[in-house]
Amino acid sequence: MDLVILRILFVLTTALSSYELRPLGLERWPAAGAGLLFGLAVVLFEVRLRNVSLKRLIGAVIGSLLGIVGGYLFSLVIRNSLPPGATQSFLQLSVMLIMAYVGLVVGAGKGDLLNLGALGGIFGGEKQAKKSYKILDTSVIIDGRIADLIEAHFLEGLIVVPRFVLKEIQQVADSTDPIKRARGRRGLEMLNRIQRNTGIEVRIHDGDFPDEKDVDSKLVRLARNLNARLFTNDYNLAKVAQLQKIDCVNLHEVAKCLKVILLPGEILQLKIVREGKDKGQGVGYMPDGTMVVVNKAQSHIGQQVEVEVQSLLQTGAGIIVFADLKTPVTV
Repeated sequence: MDLVILRILFVLTTALSSYELRPLGLERWPAAGAGLLFGLAVVLFEVRLRNVSLKRLIGAVIGSLLGIVGGYLFSLVIRNSLPPGATQSFLQLSVMLIMAYVGLVVGAGKGDLLNLGALGGIFGGEKQAKKSYKILDTSVIIDGRIADLIEAHFLEGLIVVPRFVLKEIQQVADSTDPIKRARGRRGLEMLNRIQRNTGIEVRIHDGDFPDEKDVDSKLVRLARNLNARLFTNDYNLAKVAQLQKIDCVNLHEVAKCLKVILLPGEILQLKIVREGKDKGQGVGYMPDGTMVVVNKAQSHIGQQVEVEVQSLLQTGAGIIVFADLKTPVTV
């Protein structure tokens, strides 16, 4: 509330000062209106600036300073090339403004690549903000489960989708292979779904590493620069990230942890969908895909039945549940 009052006082002060001083030769009331608009513009800029990270702000300052220096050098060339006059002054001012603006925009865009945490001191607090970044790779976007996690409020912070990942998904969507094309289009649909979620901020990151040939290497470098957590379904990428001390989450591993734990004696209801390997057996599946082998259930294929868990077998492909048939629930 105090900040709102301070902003109002600032706008009124600029309006009253313009009313009394009449800048640009304006009459009192037009001058007051100009001062009011100026004050509002400054307040709007301040509000927008509060949402900018320290890295982007420092990047913008450095970029604008470099732009001004470059603009000054260009203006010297213009001064020595053209005779004094309005054209020379206009070109010098235009070059200075253009270079400052370009430097500001480019510097702000590249500011996220700064590693301020390495400087320590007052910049150490920025390290906490960087940890809230979540980088999504191509496989995890196409998979789609990340969108469910976001909608369930399981993830918080800033979702970062690198521009080179978006380009890779677009290339897959444009593939002549119908299977790849379908996967690419699913990835674009999932990305649109994530962006439509108002509960989390999604940012397309323009940072790139031209010296890196493959997308995985670019992801690892970007995650290191942003001190971000990398989400993937790629086993090899996850291992490379772990070797390089990058915080990485493999959604396949998360899914394994969230599977239902069954104990002998528990009662399940499931549908028998096919015959088992041994005589008389029927096979059904739990909602998470776990296979359940039911004794004496071959005659109940296509039916919903009630079974009692007898034992569990851990295999390389997952857990297989063995159960005995109790009572058919529906036909």
